[in-house]
Amino acid sequence: MLTDEERANRLRTQTACGHPKATNTSGLVGYLEGEPVGWCAIEPRTAYPRLRTSKVPWSGRDEDKDSQDVWAAVCFVTRTGYRRMGVSRAMAVAAVAFARDRGASAVEGYPILLPEGKRAMWGEIYVGSRSIFEEAGFTEVSHPTPRRLVMRIDFEGAR
Repeated sequence: MLTDEERANRLRTQTACGHPKATNTSGLVGYLEGEPVGWCAIEPRTAYPRLRTSKVPWSGRDEDKDSQDVWAAVCFVTRTGYRRMGVSRAMAVAAVAFARDRGASAVEGYPILLPEGKRAMWGEIYVGSRSIFEEAGFTEVSHPTPRRLVMRIDFEGAR
């Protein structure tokens, strides 16, 4: 059985959290006054095998599924006590910069679209909302299902 510290060390190694110049990581950790308050999964799109078979990213689009140049922000987590403080919005902005700095030609997100006035149920909003992506500079490129969008930022002068 692993101790908490051993598990934490394994997770740090796997995710490269705490290493801003890491070329590979499963995401970014956001801090507020030294406390970890949020996390965003951001990697090349090919790192997410389920995206390859999901209709959401590909419906109505003709794009190379094997491109290492397109990154995806697929999950946002905000610690209890820090929600509704803009953590996910800050994480989306940081994810864009992180991907661009590592040579991405574009970043995509696949937010859920909630009906007007409806609040998300538990576990629904981990993919982010349209407004989180819009505020980070993403634009809608497709609407593959009634409740899902594909939003994207293309970087000028990218490879």
